[in-house]
Amino acid sequence: MISPLAYVDPSAKIGNNVTVHPFAYIDKNVEIGDDNVIMPYASLMSGTRMGNGNTVYQGAVVAATPQDFDYSGEETIARIGNNNVIRENAVIIRGTHVEHESSIGDNNFIMTGARLSHDVEVGSKCIIGNGSQVSGNCKIFDNAILTSNVLMQGKTRLGSFSIVQGGCRFIKDIPPFIVAAHEPIAFYSINTVVLEHFGFSETLIKHIAQAYRILYKANTSQHDALLRIREQIPNSPEIEQIIEFVETSKLGIIH
Repeated sequence: MISPLAYVDPSAKIGNNVTVHPFAYIDKNVEIGDDNVIMPYASLMSGTRMGNGNTVYQGAVVAATPQDFDYSGEETIARIGNNNVIRENAVIIRGTHVEHESSIGDNNFIMTGARLSHDVEVGSKCIIGNGSQVSGNCKIFDNAILTSNVLMQGKTRLGSFSIVQGGCRFIKDIPPFIVAAHEPIAFYSINTVVLEHFGFSETLIKHIAQAYRILYKANTSQHDALLRIREQIPNSPEIEQIIEFVETSKLGIIH
């Protein structure tokens, strides 16, 4: 059902069973799939590519024009997956250049007032808390959580199953499976509660904890710490994920 009080550009492509409430705005060059709900005063701007089953709440803006001095007016994309919740006044900004999209995966919860800037990549099953700000070219891996009012600086990465406590800001990468807290931000603990919730075994959680004890407590270089992790801890996809994340970090990881 599309309200006659909504604005829908004639060129917009809209799937089946989509509800567009009064005073919503759907721009040209927009494609949305099936079973989406667009609340009053929500705006889907040019460049929106939306999958199925999403709900966009009042005042939210999808595919806003990049706040980037390199933006030259190109027709760029913000790609939204399936079954996401985008709450009131959240803003998702599209890519700066055509070769790189802003992208949001599936089953994410983007809370009130959050902002995801240009060229951001968000995986699936993530939570972006109230008022959190994700700067340009950041990457958030699956099942990660930013709690309220977090500032994620440009080009940083947040690893899978990690959580950043409220009000923190960070300019380096946060590796997977941990809790990051304090000011200045630092490794706090393993994210045990979430890992248990997702079915990680007690043994695997102990191996992850041991890896981070070596990485953060062994009083050795990062290179030697990774060698020790490989030598001393039974291999698993999760341990390999930690090693790969640290080795590929361009900005370094938090202390």
